[in-house]
Amino acid sequence: MTVPTVRLTPDNATIDAQLGLLAELNGTWHGQGFNLVARPDFEDTANTFLQLDLTRETLEFDPISSAIPNRGFAQPDIELFGLTYLQQITDATTGGALHIEPGIWITQPATSNPPLTPPPAGQIVARMGNIPHGNSLLAEGAATPFSGPPVISPGANPIGGGSPAFSAFPSFNSTPILPLGSPIFAGGNAEATSKPGGGFSQYTLTNAASPANPRTPLGNLPEVLPPGITQDLVNDPILLLQRTIQDQIAQGYSFTGTALNISTQASVTFNTRPIVLPATPTSPTVTVSLPQFGGGTENLAFLQTNATTALVYATFWIETLTHPTQPTFMQLQYAQMVLLNFPAITIPGKPNLSWPHVSVATLRRTFG
Repeated sequence: MTVPTVRLTPDNATIDAQLGLLAELNGTWHGQGFNLVARPDFEDTANTFLQLDLTRETLEFDPISSAIPNRGFAQPDIELFGLTYLQQITDATTGGALHIEPGIWITQPATSNPPLTPPPAGQIVARMGNIPHGNSLLAEGAATPFSGPPVISPGANPIGGGSPAFSAFPSFNSTPILPLGSPIFAGGNAEATSKPGGGFSQYTLTNAASPANPRTPLGNLPEVLPPGITQDLVNDPILLLQRTIQDQIAQGYSFTGTALNISTQASVTFNTRPIVLPATPTSPTVTVSLPQFGGGTENLAFLQTNATTALVYATFWIETLTHPTQPTFMQLQYAQMVLLNFPAITIPGKPNLSWPHVSVATLRRTFG
């Protein structure tokens, strides 16, 4: 069809219908989470500073009230529909600023050129985001409905068993990847047991933070690691989401919703089980490749040399929680993996590694 030149704003019901599975994002969400990022440590020449934060977050979505025309040449015009968002994250202990990100989520119809179709009962979606460090991302993917406990794999032990339910990605593990381009480690993989010599000491919390072992809480006020940050959480941040869902299951809640799976590249390879030396020096792998995945990242020239963002993938679970006697409410959970590439300066030859930046959170839609 040809998109009209004049675009008039329709009524709210029409806007919601056009957004489809993205419609429930509309509103303001507040909640808590966990953030882990390995970043260069130029001053202490110790490869990396491992920053660990319990977080507070506000995430606001506003529908775009008119269609977004994409003019066609290889095929007829299409219309996109979407929401703008603003994400703001602070450290829950210190109140310090951690992250701010304006962006847009959009949904698009199937196309013939390029040939692209949504999954059954789903939609093609994409997220565009900008981060003040000097990064921009376009992550493409799909929205699909689900019914059942999100995050917790069906038939698995709720804590620490299997891949996150309704996620396209088996793992959001925090272990650095060597060499660059190796499979991402399986959920629950521990740096201390999977690398010769115990790996990078910052990832083992029994090693006290120090200038030779730079990690939060070094330099923070107060200089105390929050008790909620445990070794299990560092090894598998998905546990924070699973524990929330486990508690809600015990209270009698049921779950339906939409899973949004997005990535900046078309395929990502994962190990399927944790590596524990010397018993299991290797692990089988699985490659996640979906036709809707793709996009990319762009980085400031400074970041291209010092800590470039190479990959972003994420799952968002938009959840409706119902209870036999309690009010229904909306919950938004997400897990996001970002790979930052920079050298391991204490290793001869200074090889590049991919250092994970993992963020997870549970938010509730709130008034205002």
